[in-house]
Amino acid sequence: MKIFLGSLLLWVQVIQGTVYFKETFGSDWEKTWTHSEAKSDYGKFKLTAGKFYGDKEKDAGIQTSQDAKFYAVSASYDEFDNEGKDLVVQFSVKHEQSIDCGGGYVKVMPTTDAKKVDGDSEYYIMFGPDICGATKKIHLIFNYKGKNLLWKKEPRCETDTFSHVYTLVVKPDMKYEVLVDHVSKETGSLEEDWEFLKPKTIPDPDDKKPDDWVDEAEMEDPEDKKPEDWDAEPEQIADPEATQPDDWDEEEDGKWEAPMIPNPKYKGEWTAKKIPNPEYKGVWKPKEIDNPEYEADDKLGQYKGFGSIAFDLWQVKSGTIFDNVFLGDSLDEAKAFYDETNGATKDAEKKMQEDQEAEKRKKEEEERKKKEEEEKNAAGEDEDDVEDEDEEDEKEEKDEL
Repeated sequence: MKIFLGSLLLWVQVIQGTVYFKETFGSDWEKTWTHSEAKSDYGKFKLTAGKFYGDKEKDAGIQTSQDAKFYAVSASYDEFDNEGKDLVVQFSVKHEQSIDCGGGYVKVMPTTDAKKVDGDSEYYIMFGPDICGATKKIHLIFNYKGKNLLWKKEPRCETDTFSHVYTLVVKPDMKYEVLVDHVSKETGSLEEDWEFLKPKTIPDPDDKKPDDWVDEAEMEDPEDKKPEDWDAEPEQIADPEATQPDDWDEEEDGKWEAPMIPNPKYKGEWTAKKIPNPEYKGVWKPKEIDNPEYEADDKLGQYKGFGSIAFDLWQVKSGTIFDNVFLGDSLDEAKAFYDETNGATKDAEKKMQEDQEAEKRKKEEEERKKKEEEEKNAAGEDEDDVEDEDEEDEKEEKDEL
């Protein structure tokens, strides 16, 4: 029985995975999160569920509260590494202000002094939505040997005003997956989708194109001959519709000539038709050789010393709410957390926003009708005043008579 229970507990632990950090932002959130003091003019986060929500307590998160500001707030946790196991990063973003330009991403970092966090602080992974003008993409940046590597892909992020959950899974086999609201958005290989490594092969610098290599895919048809009447028509002709002006004086102006116009019958310069070139060998490229600078690395996306997480970003129009942060090694655990939080309140959040919009439209319609009625009544009163004035004028005229 003891062996069975032990096996059961081990099985449950494997299924559950490990949660390194989890945050739902309650009233005591500032005991865990610290505003950076690296700059004196950082914007401040405030705790709120926003203008609409599914559950006021569950949906409370930290919101950017000042326009045109940098923000930097971070939290620390017990250090861990993701060598040989999955890494799952997840959080929710709600651009309730209908953001025009600003970041909505999170940075997963080595242990960092919270009061010194700024845009130059080292991070391992930056992940989340970024919107500015035409740019509306999900950022996913990995740090490798001191360089921040941009994602070759640019998947579109969510742009509405509702809460959305962004999830990143980095696997030990160097594969990855990005999900939005737990629907897969992108998958792929770290080595293929980021420039972690030098290319395995390079063009041979000593390889030269042969002198007899034919680059032309097409050639002039040697059997094609120019028609005998091809050049029968000149490029320009005298305008047949032009007439000599009545005041033209040949003694003073010289002999009148009609202006020249393009000849619609002119066929242009003749060229033989093109046919496939039987000698064409294709576009020449030097042969590929092994790159002496290539160094294999089977640990891409694996880091030691994860210890801090930060929202370090810039926003022109404030109002974004961040919530439900998760770091762990199990996508199942992240999904369960989603189901307990955003997944449980998203429908009610949408309904509240729709109800608010319907009420707003109703009030606007009532105000429009009220204004129209007031304008109608005012116009009627003006007519009455005119009639009264006319009657007074008639009475005065009669009195004078």
